[in-house]
Amino acid sequence: MSDYAPRSRLATHDVENQPASDTSRDLWLSDAPLREAIGQLAPAWVGGRLAPLGKRLGEAEVQGWGERANRFPPQLRAFDRHGRRLDEVDYHPSYHALMELAIADGWHAVAWEHEHSGGHQAHVAGLYLLTQAEPGFCCPITMTHAAMPVLRHLVADTSWQARLKGRRYDPRAIPAWEKSTNTFGMAMTEKQGGSDVRRNTTRAEPLELPGSGSWYRLTGHKWFCSAPMSDAFLTLAQTEEGLSCFLAPRFTPDGERNAIEIQRLKDKCGNRANASAEIEYVGAWAQLVGEPGRGVPAILEMVQQTRLDAATAPAGMMRQALSEVWAHVQGREAFGRRLAEQPLMQRVVADLTVETEASLWLALRAARAMDRAADDEHEAALARLLPALAKFWHNKRGPAFMAEAMECLGGIGYVEETPLARLYREAPVNSIWEGSGNVICLDVLRIMARHPSSIDALRKELAQVRGAHPLLDAVIDALARRSTAAPERLQAEARWLTRHMAQTLQAALLLRYAPAAVAETFCATRLGEASPIFGVLPAQAPVNAILDRLRP
Repeated sequence: MSDYAPRSRLATHDVENQPASDTSRDLWLSDAPLREAIGQLAPAWVGGRLAPLGKRLGEAEVQGWGERANRFPPQLRAFDRHGRRLDEVDYHPSYHALMELAIADGWHAVAWEHEHSGGHQAHVAGLYLLTQAEPGFCCPITMTHAAMPVLRHLVADTSWQARLKGRRYDPRAIPAWEKSTNTFGMAMTEKQGGSDVRRNTTRAEPLELPGSGSWYRLTGHKWFCSAPMSDAFLTLAQTEEGLSCFLAPRFTPDGERNAIEIQRLKDKCGNRANASAEIEYVGAWAQLVGEPGRGVPAILEMVQQTRLDAATAPAGMMRQALSEVWAHVQGREAFGRRLAEQPLMQRVVADLTVETEASLWLALRAARAMDRAADDEHEAALARLLPALAKFWHNKRGPAFMAEAMECLGGIGYVEETPLARLYREAPVNSIWEGSGNVICLDVLRIMARHPSSIDALRKELAQVRGAHPLLDAVIDALARRSTAAPERLQAEARWLTRHMAQTLQAALLLRYAPAAVAETFCATRLGEASPIFGVLPAQAPVNAILDRLRP
């Protein structure tokens, strides 16, 4: 008999000097800037609708859905076991749980349920919160929302509009008309054209007398198709009249699978919970939307909506990263003091806080312009310009913001167990899709040339705070001088112009609505000799007053 006896496990250390493990937080009650902005800009009903969403999204269960939707990304099933084409994508149950949550509460349709009465502000604020659960699943929510202006061109068939407004998420691969709620994707990009969609070669051949609502057959390849399990896709193809807009359902009118073949899923840097596909139209059925040859104007109505969402997502991601940073620095001690008490860390966190608030205000102001555009020429003029400004600038700030936030957590911020790693991987995508930075800047120049009323409207917004801060006045004057340059010079300076239009409007909004500590610090650090890194604040910056914004 052996005299060996197993020894009990000895702990080598205790887990200490770490933040609390419970990461649940109420995303509405803990976000004073969001509540203040909604209170200042939106109708009262919007806040009432957002409050339960923020509470639910901050729960550990929902945060876990976002983590698992990324950890177990979508998988393509091109064929069944017998070799028949399926062209289906399997998602983790957590992805479906997030989709069901958003659609059951109507965040894909709220802008159209309350059109001209705060609906776009509700949608944008809802997206800002939903993004903090998981940005990837917000892509089909955004595209479904954004499809409505295009679907309205199908005047002979309003059933698509009705099903867009449904609230019962149904992920099954069945004909759209057998569901009460439809989701929509988009397939525009081709290899040879990219953002230059007029170079698209996909062809459309009519099956009946050509005209809006008529059926065609599509043949061609799309380099990117977002959310390939949607019930229908808005797409572009060439007709005899030129590039035209089509709606391609996943099932033909007789209930058969449409000839939309998924060639592969993209292996992306981030945005992993969302499937992005390469597809082939092999004589696929599609309905013409709008007039033949007018595809670009039709699809731009959708793009204007998706661009505002692409400007809002970074603001939501910044807020999520900031919340993680604040929880960490309050619960961790180094060199004898909590990180949250150390001047260098305080300045970094305060600077991140200022950036987050500025981005939120600009996104919501753009949404307010969209809400009021039908009845107010000034707001309509702003609605043309502001989504482009916000999309460009928020996304230029996002990657550096995420890198700084990750660094605040140290080594643990670099591992996949924290949201910072996936937020860092996610950060570039909103700058790329819906028009990369240069494309957006060229669109700003186009707006300046074709819609000077939009620039006049921006000037009027800025004039309301002239004299409130000398640095703001100086940049307003510089914008006025440089925006009148010759066309070739304007294109060379388009990034400078777009950046400073965005930042001066952010400054104006903060000066009008936000606490003085935030507004003054923003002007001092963004409009003068701006630092290329976060955390460089004036010696007398009201750091504690800014950090108070993070305390419940």
